[in-house]
Amino acid sequence: MKKYTDTGKKDTRSGFGAGLLKAGQADERVVALTADLKGSLKMDAFADAYPDRFIQCGIAEANMIGAAAGLAIAGKIPFVGSFAEFVTGRVYDQIRQEVAYGCTNVKIASSHAGITLGEDGATHQTMEDIALMRALPGMVVVNPCDYNQTVQATLAAARYDGPVYLRFGRPSVPNFTDPDQPFEIGKAYVMNEGKDFTVFCCGHLVWEALQAAQTLEEEGIGVEVVNVATIKPLDEETVVASVKKTGRAIVAEEHNMAGGLGEAIAGVLARRLPTPLTFLNGEDRFGQTGTPAALMELYGLDAANIVRKVREIVK
Repeated sequence: MKKYTDTGKKDTRSGFGAGLLKAGQADERVVALTADLKGSLKMDAFADAYPDRFIQCGIAEANMIGAAAGLAIAGKIPFVGSFAEFVTGRVYDQIRQEVAYGCTNVKIASSHAGITLGEDGATHQTMEDIALMRALPGMVVVNPCDYNQTVQATLAAARYDGPVYLRFGRPSVPNFTDPDQPFEIGKAYVMNEGKDFTVFCCGHLVWEALQAAQTLEEEGIGVEVVNVATIKPLDEETVVASVKKTGRAIVAEEHNMAGGLGEAIAGVLARRLPTPLTFLNGEDRFGQTGTPAALMELYGLDAANIVRKVREIVK
């Protein structure tokens, strides 16, 4: 099994901040907007370096999306940043009409996604944002797994011509991918090869899946871990190739059951290779108040529960 080392826990939102600054250095067309959450989105470095390319919109997310669409039409590459709940649900109409319908080159950066927002509770947590964004024609949906991959995904989003939804989180999590590995939109990454079982995952669940794979390998069960960092467009060929090899799969994600990665994988396999599939997700529930670790355990989104599920299915 390939070994991954946690080089130091970092939050993926900080990966976005670092990637945004690099994108701004590489291309003067990059601009950034936020809805009174510059610090929370780690956009400070960009704002300090390029004050004339940074717009503080205040708590006015709908206006922010409209302004970003206008900037894109004028030839800029705007990144808008806010909490996932606010930058999807609160402004869905504006995203649909002004970004997706017009296919404007707007990058929607959403922090504090999923239940790992933790103590802020259900009103600020979002477990349905991937479903909302996947439903929009032409919208790319990306959920990188750690700080390093978030930096690279942000750079890739800046280079991509079209609307992109970038999803990341608040808590400090293991940082384990190669900092120099370029990110390719539309590509799934096989993090560990195995012959008995596949775990498809994204975001915070990738590290959990790798830890589960290590435990299961010691029991003689070879688990293939596939990091589906781009949820739309989905890398169908990698999905099908992995399941052809293993014959069984789990999809693990920090999102509700409706419209997320699980249903995307299920749709591909239903069309191309019907396969037994198990889902680990938030089911049909809202979040609740608690520490990120406690909530991940409560919702069954940790390495221990992945191990239990694989054992049950294999035996």
